[in-house]
Amino acid sequence: MKKNLLIILVFSSLLLADETEDFLSSLPNHTSTKTATKVDINESKITKKEKKEVLVKEIKPKVETKIEKKILPSNTIDSVLVVKSESRIYLLSNGKSIKDYRISLGKSPIGHKLKEGDQKTPEGNYTLDYKKKNSTFHRAIHISYPNQKDRANAKKSGVSAGGLIMVHGQTAGELDWFSVWAIRFFDWTDGCIAVTNEEIDEIYSLVKIGTPIEIRP
Repeated sequence: MKKNLLIILVFSSLLLADETEDFLSSLPNHTSTKTATKVDINESKITKKEKKEVLVKEIKPKVETKIEKKILPSNTIDSVLVVKSESRIYLLSNGKSIKDYRISLGKSPIGHKLKEGDQKTPEGNYTLDYKKKNSTFHRAIHISYPNQKDRANAKKSGVSAGGLIMVHGQTAGELDWFSVWAIRFFDWTDGCIAVTNEEIDEIYSLVKIGTPIEIRP
């Protein structure tokens, strides 16, 4: 008897709870507790997702802009120009300067190179014909001096035209920060064209083998 009475009371409580919920849900401005829980969970999910999308949109353009400024495709550079009187080297694309750097030249910078050991930087039209990754001067790109005309002039004078003229960096590991800065402001090579190690890394990556180089007085 007691057992039957207990079952009736429990069943009645459940019915009363459902009826109360149904009654409350019929009232204006009332939201079911079950529904409210689901809505809160969904809103939480949507909010997190939206926040993530907003963050991605804010960060992505900044990253892309930074990369675009830093990276320059190597196929952009189609020629190189050196102006000795300006102490500058220019990387060109369709005749327009894309990048330029201050340079150091041979210890006797004025005039065209005639012979080996004259410490002059050649003048004329040449080709950057091979690269040297592990150079005494960090990295180097070879200039195709001497050409046929240079050899002929040297032969007439009874001398060797010389060679191994490069665009290169600075002596690896032997210069302190002050020397690296100061060495840029005077001509110190045996006829090569020198830039900083950081700059030759960039030039090395941007300029392809076979690119023409013009060296002007």
